[in-house]
Amino acid sequence: MSSDGKQQQPPQKQDSQPGKEHVMNPVPHFSSPDYKPSNKLQGKVALVTGGDSGIGRSVCILFAKEGATVAFTYVKGQEDKDAKDTLEMLKKEKTADAKDPMAVPTDLGFDENCKKVVNDVAKAYGQIDILINNAAEQYETSSVEEIDEERLLRVFRTNIFSYFFMTRHALKHMKEGSSIINTTSVNAYKGNASLLDYTATKGAIVAFIRGLALQLVNRGIRVNGVAPGPIWTPLIPASFNEEKTTQFGSEVPMKRAGHPIEVAPCYVFLACNVCSSYITGQVLHPNGGTVVNA
Repeated sequence: MSSDGKQQQPPQKQDSQPGKEHVMNPVPHFSSPDYKPSNKLQGKVALVTGGDSGIGRSVCILFAKEGATVAFTYVKGQEDKDAKDTLEMLKKEKTADAKDPMAVPTDLGFDENCKKVVNDVAKAYGQIDILINNAAEQYETSSVEEIDEERLLRVFRTNIFSYFFMTRHALKHMKEGSSIINTTSVNAYKGNASLLDYTATKGAIVAFIRGLALQLVNRGIRVNGVAPGPIWTPLIPASFNEEKTTQFGSEVPMKRAGHPIEVAPCYVFLACNVCSSYITGQVLHPNGGTVVNA
């Protein structure tokens, strides 16, 4: 991968969202032989939204390596192959005492769908210890005038409404020591003129993290977040034109896009009580060196 500001990835474009990981070139790195698990999440049940690909897939894989039972959501009809591939990987990675993983198709933008996902997972496993709100979509725009009500609702439904919906239902099955981790973005801190509605949702997620952490601290449930910078996931070729895709990531100090495996350990850290028991209401910043006011 280039680190000199020249072409980062081969030209490519996907025509719809959610993007598809299996057609990307190169395929994002979601695991690494250098990652050494140590049973950090043994006996835990984790539910990951948007877990079929990108950062979500990497989080699922590392959680399974760490001993967790993993369930994830995906969009039926559009992410079927990625979901099937991730499910097979999880079956191979799961530890002896973990239960079989589960892939749940749904549209997370609606409360009833989120309720059903949570109930299905809780019924299958009897508990939910870790909730990862990660699903997202984004669209470029040159002006706020281009963002109509339909699009605004769609982006907000996926990116922030679902975080509220999933959390309100999952809490019924969570107890002291549980953890909620929300995916926000570097754009919430530095702004992004061409991703205005997406950026607004990511700012809302930061506020959600801080408020929810204060609300749940007396119940012993920690709430934190991760704000990735430019990470090579299916969202990128599904959002940008070929020229922007080739240069994606070159603007950060490290001069390259990151891979999901460079982000997922943040979620392991925040989910593990041994590692982060004194941390709540905070956001980690795997962003290639961009300095932000956290």
